[in-house]
Amino acid sequence: MTKGIINKILITLAFLFAYRILAYITVPGVDVAIIKSFIDDNANNALGLFNMFSGNAVERFSIISLGIMPYITASIIMELLAATFPNLAKMKKERDGMQKYMQIVRYATIGITIIQAVSVSIGLNSMSNGAVKIDLNLFIVVAVFSMLTGTMLLMWIGEQITQRGVGNGISLIIFAGIVSAIPSDIGKTFNLVNTGQINVFMLLILLVVILATIGVIIFIELAERRIPVSYARKVVMQNQNKRIMNYIPVKMNLSGVIPPIFASALLVFPSTILQASSNSVIQAVADILRPDGYVYNLLMFIFVIFFAYFYASIVFNAKDIADNLKRQGGFIPGLRPGEGTTNFLNNVASNLTFWGSLYLALVSTLPWVLVKFTGVPFYFGGTAVLIVVQVAIDTMRRIEAQIYMSKYQTLSAVGL
Repeated sequence: MTKGIINKILITLAFLFAYRILAYITVPGVDVAIIKSFIDDNANNALGLFNMFSGNAVERFSIISLGIMPYITASIIMELLAATFPNLAKMKKERDGMQKYMQIVRYATIGITIIQAVSVSIGLNSMSNGAVKIDLNLFIVVAVFSMLTGTMLLMWIGEQITQRGVGNGISLIIFAGIVSAIPSDIGKTFNLVNTGQINVFMLLILLVVILATIGVIIFIELAERRIPVSYARKVVMQNQNKRIMNYIPVKMNLSGVIPPIFASALLVFPSTILQASSNSVIQAVADILRPDGYVYNLLMFIFVIFFAYFYASIVFNAKDIADNLKRQGGFIPGLRPGEGTTNFLNNVASNLTFWGSLYLALVSTLPWVLVKFTGVPFYFGGTAVLIVVQVAIDTMRRIEAQIYMSKYQTLSAVGL
């Protein structure tokens, strides 16, 4: 491992450490003890899920309580608009246009953050009596500015990690938030065993489910279909044609970790706003959208499949691949270059995405089903495990790619 890669890893760790420090900076004017007690009582609804993704920042009412979810929500909206309006999609493909596109995402993030901060502040005051220690109007202003600052800092940290560190910054922030809660979750689990709420047999079942889920995720994330490609190259010295075989790797899960993150963000956003209302009807709707409920997990299943297809269509462009092959003199044996190759690649991607989306949806919801029917008072989120394992695999791949690149550059420098 070269010095440059080590520096990138250290930069990434430094930014993640700064992120964890921000999680302990509380919004002024609140009683943290009351908020923590309130969050513990609502661990199985949208607040509990929100707390998990924020790395337990919500229970401290930190300035990063909203986490990176407003940015993800803004990205979802922009991706949907880009798929709807061709001009916006064209802007995204151009270098200068991409800068404008990202600027729009940032402005949308600001708007969503303000809406969520106001909703959370009002909801906190109405649902946890005594938590707000100052005038409500003043508290809303302070909370909005504090949370907006926190979210903007997280967005900046994510961009810095992506540019100067290793891995995707936004994914690593979510990864760090989830992983930081693992020690406390282990402690809570042992407390449940000691108090008799979970017996040893049920604990072993949960452990087997978690390990099996991790194993399935690793297996499928590494699975790919290799499409053979033949390149016709003329060997001048021998004055004869020679075929060079290669392949196009197509992953079973083309969309990666994005679908469960997008689906969670899309479901948490309305839940956060609904929690702020004291209306009985709205509260009933908020209860229906609890992460441990049937409606939430059914919607989660559907949204994950939708975003898997949607994002796969963005990251895998069969026409561009077919055109590149044609320009380089490559072709898939038995297929005509051009439209025939495009149709074949689209069919392969569609078939793989079908199974890949089902895998993502099942992993996101199946652990909840098992816990629900065993009656164990323990929330095991398949989405959290999926994100952690996928981000870890993706980060390791990027580190390996940079190691290989540094070796290649070293060999090139010495003239080999």
